[in-house]
Amino acid sequence: MTREEFHQLTERETVILDGATGSNLLKAGMPRGVCTEEWICKNPQVLVNLQRGYKEAGSRIVLAPTFSANRMNLEDRGLGDRIEEINRRLVGITREAVGEDFLVGGDLTTTGKTAEDYGMLLDIYREQMQILSEAGVDLLMVETMLGLEETLAALEAAREVCDLPVMCSLTIESDGGLFFGGNVFEAAAALAEMGADAVGINCSVGPDRLEAVVRNMKRTVDIPVVVKPNAGMPTITDTGDAVYSMGADEFAFHMEALVKAGADIIGGCCGTTPEYIRKVAERCCRK
Repeated sequence: MTREEFHQLTERETVILDGATGSNLLKAGMPRGVCTEEWICKNPQVLVNLQRGYKEAGSRIVLAPTFSANRMNLEDRGLGDRIEEINRRLVGITREAVGEDFLVGGDLTTTGKTAEDYGMLLDIYREQMQILSEAGVDLLMVETMLGLEETLAALEAAREVCDLPVMCSLTIESDGGLFFGGNVFEAAAALAEMGADAVGINCSVGPDRLEAVVRNMKRTVDIPVVVKPNAGMPTITDTGDAVYSMGADEFAFHMEALVKAGADIIGGCCGTTPEYIRKVAERCCRK
């Protein structure tokens, strides 16, 4: 997918992303504490079923579960020598689930490193992005980022290795503050200036607390705004499970308000399922 094709898509319709992966894998039997990426490689049908569910629910883009499949994380798991194998395998499983003619994104996230490690960050992101682009993803999604500097490093790395569209999404406080300082509005402006194809927010809170943030982001940038919130705020049970407070109908109701506030690309994060995406697509799709 070219960057021009991506922007034509976002101008033509409200683009529906997928929903959560990790919380659904846990419900499907993935043990806590394992390497998610390795577990999926060993249990691919669980992911295939989930991603087909998202496609059938109305997603236009599904993300391959390469979220933490960077060298630093895999080395911590003793899997550093398998980075190319694992990333290619995860993209392949997603292709099996949704087909060759469907949009697949390569998913990347924070390493937790600071700006002092900028050179290391570039190396980490360049390596994974090169593998993902060669594996055939249509675009890149850099999400659940904690601060601007690392997100800028990821975007710079992407521009060095490929010409794919890049969406950048940060996780925020309900007032728009970033966990590593600053706010999402300044970050969005900086990322847009550097050439991001879309900017936005994911995880953090539910959609009911984001309307003002989305409206102000839309006033700040002239590129598409991404919103992928959790299914409300979680309650942690005695067994350590996260139970999210918002059902699919309520989630879709609030997502429709976010589209009216300016969101162009929408989906769900923790606690959402294909049923949430189905409800969102029914309320929010514009043709």
